Amino acid sequence: MTEPKVLWASRFRSGPAPELMNLSRSDPSHFRLAAYDLAASSSHARELVRVGLLDEDEGERVQAALADIAADLEAGAVIPSEGDEDVHTFLERVLMERLGPLGGKLRAGRSRNDQAANDLKLYLRDKARRIALDLLSLQDAVAGQAEEHLQTLAPGFTHLQPAQPVSFAHQLLAHAQGFARDIERLRDWDRRAARSPLGAAALAGSAIAKNPDLSARELGYDGPCENSIDAVGSRDHVAEFLFATAMLGVNLSRLAEEIFLWSSRQFRWVELDDAYATGSSIMPQKKNADIAELTRGRAARLIGALSTMLTALKGLPFAYNRDLAEDKRAAFEAIDTLAAVLPAMTGMVRTLRVNTETLRRQATEGFTLATEVADWLARRGVPFSEAHEITGLLVRHCEDRGIGLEDVTDADLVAVDPRLDATVKSCLTPEAAVTARDAYGGTAPERVTEQLARLRSLSDDQREWAIRYDGPRT
Repeated sequence: MTEPKVLWASRFRSGPAPELMNLSRSDPSHFRLAAYDLAASSSHARELVRVGLLDEDEGERVQAALADIAADLEAGAVIPSEGDEDVHTFLERVLMERLGPLGGKLRAGRSRNDQAANDLKLYLRDKARRIALDLLSLQDAVAGQAEEHLQTLAPGFTHLQPAQPVSFAHQLLAHAQGFARDIERLRDWDRRAARSPLGAAALAGSAIAKNPDLSARELGYDGPCENSIDAVGSRDHVAEFLFATAMLGVNLSRLAEEIFLWSSRQFRWVELDDAYATGSSIMPQKKNADIAELTRGRAARLIGALSTMLTALKGLPFAYNRDLAEDKRAAFEAIDTLAAVLPAMTGMVRTLRVNTETLRRQATEGFTLATEVADWLARRGVPFSEAHEITGLLVRHCEDRGIGLEDVTDADLVAVDPRLDATVKSCLTPEAAVTARDAYGGTAPERVTEQLARLRSLSDDQREWAIRYDGPRT
């Protein structure tokens, strides 16, 4: 094995201080980009053949060596050494060990600046699809529960106070809609990220690699970046990716928060499967929603990664600055977090057992049918402001008597207002309340069934996008 060396040492009279190398050397996690760097190196080798810096035989030897390194890397037969400053140094060292001076030819026409930008962009485009597929698995779990509970009645809340009856499927699909937008954000991000930095070299473009459009196509991009300085000096695509993951983390946290409530002894809406719950080391009776708690906590990491990237970018002059190396740490934190959270949340949601009778009983607690009375009066020509006041008086009357709206007698109605008669009672069931809300997007079972069908169709389209990708994958 050749002695590791830095790629910039020739103009210096002495080697770098250990303290400098300790700070400068990439974090071990950065070497996960090696497969993407090898894919880009393979494309760059083809470009060097096109422009005549490598002949056909040399090009074939380089391609074969890169393929062997990729296979050895996957098998764990080749690993970075302590002296490898970064993934580029590591792979050039291994290539030169196998090819000698020929391996050193591959550095012509490119820089670590465009390599670093390209490696991370390829990685993010790949992992965006992995996140989407994992999220679609959670989406399938949510949709599966919704399909089972289209007719299950539940109390809907505003301000965490009982508000109106809803279909429990409708409540579940509210979370699904947010997750669908999370995937759409990744797809939208990917359209802007589909520009290759290769060919930008250090900042001014390459005098050797003349066909960045061909390299871009080979790596699954739509084309090269328009401006070489922007290509190596910008990381807004990383910040935008991190916003998408942070927003996903927030949406996951909101679902987690509801599962805390639903599974509590006070709500008793759902029961967690034993395989997706934990207990207490001191209180034998406990069954804790730890997955939901950990998910809520990890959302803070996702938000923090976004804050890190935005702070690192603020005030940076163009083109490349080493501050930009923070992009990888922030991106890896987000991706690793979601890789752990999403499968765990999926299993927890998929195995939830819903207590339908408890939901049905609570659907009318807290006078959730009051709006039905006000609407009934409004349909009979009573101004809604007045109908609202009458209904409020009826609620107060029921509170004084210790009864619910569903228990009122004809005498109760007339005592509050003579315009209230027995026919209003037909509205005072949760079934009637839910069925009445049959406009597009409403909670009526027919509308929720349609919503579910549209969601499944969108999920199929999103899954196809995630699977159909021409860039390098790991």
